[in-house]
Amino acid sequence: MTGAFSGDLLLAIIAGALVGGGVLLLIVAIRGVRPRPGKPSGRSREELVRTFSTRTALAVVAGLVVLVITRWPVAGIGAALLVLSWNSIGGGAAEERRSMARLEALAAWTESLRDTIAGAVGLEQAVPSSLRAVAPVLHPHVQALVDRMHTRVPLADALRRFGDDLDDASADLVVAALILNARLRGPGLRDMLGALSTSARAELDMRRRVEANRRTTRRSVQIVVGVSVGTALLLAVVNRAYVSMYDTFTGQLVLAVVVGLFAVGFLWLRRLAKYETPQRFLASADSDKPGVPAEVPETVARWQGQTPANGTTTAANPRGGAR
Repeated sequence: MTGAFSGDLLLAIIAGALVGGGVLLLIVAIRGVRPRPGKPSGRSREELVRTFSTRTALAVVAGLVVLVITRWPVAGIGAALLVLSWNSIGGGAAEERRSMARLEALAAWTESLRDTIAGAVGLEQAVPSSLRAVAPVLHPHVQALVDRMHTRVPLADALRRFGDDLDDASADLVVAALILNARLRGPGLRDMLGALSTSARAELDMRRRVEANRRTTRRSVQIVVGVSVGTALLLAVVNRAYVSMYDTFTGQLVLAVVVGLFAVGFLWLRRLAKYETPQRFLASADSDKPGVPAEVPETVARWQGQTPANGTTTAANPRGGAR
């Protein structure tokens, strides 16, 4: 009777999981998923490999220790995943700190350009002069900008590539002001840079206040997770009979559902804690060739014998006309 009941319960759990997954996939298919352009994380490949290698080793060790103590495979896998994603619980704090550091460096660089231009110095001289006082997080991008200027790249194109390297909506405001000044050579750049640096400082203060409030919630989540995992391990060691129902296959399925609920809660909390940055307005279709149009003009297409934008096919005429 117990075996039949366990078998029926197992089938009910599997059927419920399949039905719930099917309903979830149906809702996602109907609503659709909004595409998100990929953004560089700002970390080098060597740093990512080093971080994941260390964290993976710690996760494997923690998973093996929990597996030996509890003899529950699901608990061992859950502990390994918990250690692997511990820094991400409650939201990407490290990613937000890097973003705020880049914004602060951008505000400081903008103020440095403003003060340098105030001394009756042109933009071509102000940008290389600001390289000495730029923050380390922004130094490689400004160095690349100066190198492009030294290799006779037009200033407007070099600035556009500089904006593509930063890939930040706040930086686009500063880059757009510099591009307009590089093309038009009008007055008022110093005042514009001052206003943009003030706006960047205000945004930085706002994000710091939000991050301070989120830090409390993040710490509370980590405490709850630590207490829950610690209590389960303590019961598995001290009072094994109290948690003996998890030794069966059905118990492991129930434990997997509990671990899955914790994982869904962590992902949801991380999504809520993510700071949504506005889209860039200087993003170009061909970032490798700034200033080059995405499609060939109709006149040039007819001269080359290609298909113009209106879809009509023409061929080149040796006498200069279209045939």
